[in-house]
Parts: sequence; structure tokens; C-alpha cells
Amino acid sequence: MADDWDTVTKIGSKTRGGASQRETVVRGNAALNQAQRSGAVVGTEKKFATGNTVNKSGSEGARLTKVDRSDDIVPVQKTGPEIGAAIRARRSKEGPYKMTQAELAKKVNAPANDIKMLESGEGVKNQGLLNRVARTLKISPKTGKPLDEDK
Repeated sequence: MADDWDTVTKIGSKTRGGASQRETVVRGNAALNQAQRSGAVVGTEKKFATGNTVNKSGSEGARLTKVDRSDDIVPVQKTGPEIGAAIRARRSKEGPYKMTQAELAKKVNAPANDIKMLESGEGVKNQGLLNRVARTLKISPKTGKPLDEDK
């Protein structure tokens, strides 16, 4: 065993280079015992985790991999017809909140088309715009019910 330096069996390493005799990677106790019985030189290396491979909780890469592997198509969240109807009713009712879509859009600093989409319930849910419209018309942004019950 001591005079056979040409044959080396290593565990857990990959072979590089071509001129020297190839190292054999052995996995499992049975193969390791067989290599030792045959008189081969056996070297064991322990692998340590490096700084960038340490498992970090909440890593962005793991989340993106999970998203990439997902086959589900997530639908875009819409405002809903109930809120749109409540905005339209409050805006068209006589009183201090009666205004056109363009006037409401100017008050909340948004395009008139966004107000139109919000009222139709077909627009993508924009919580910021919904909150500004609800504050202007004094309605609940979740239910569309008036906050001040003026009779």
C-alpha cells in the first residue's frame, strides 16, 4: 500500500487534468471498503459551506425559483363592480359630491380614463387611486358605503 503512489482514490472531488492517472470518486461505505481492501490510497475531504451558499431565510433567489416553477396563472386583481357602482351612485347623486368623471379625476389627480375603469369594475385594482376617490367622496374604500350618512 505504501509503495503504490500512482493510484489514488478520493471521496467527494472531481477529476481535472489529463496527464496524470484519473482519480476515482467513491460514494458509499461499500465502495470505500473495497478500495481500502484492494490496497489503494484513500483520501477523504470534507466539504464546507462557503459564504454565498449558506442557506439564508427569505432569499430572493429561492422565491424567484419557486415563482418560475409555478404553472399557475395568477389573474390580475380587479376593483369589482360593487365599489364601482357605489362610486358612480355617490358621484351622480344630488348634493356636495355631484360631479362628472372628469371633475372627480381632477380632484384626485388622476386621468379621467382611470376613473371610468374604476367605476366599470374592469380596471386593475389600484389601491392608491381607490383611497383618494373614497376620501374625496367620503365612502369606504372596501365596501363603498357612505361614511357620513347625510339624509
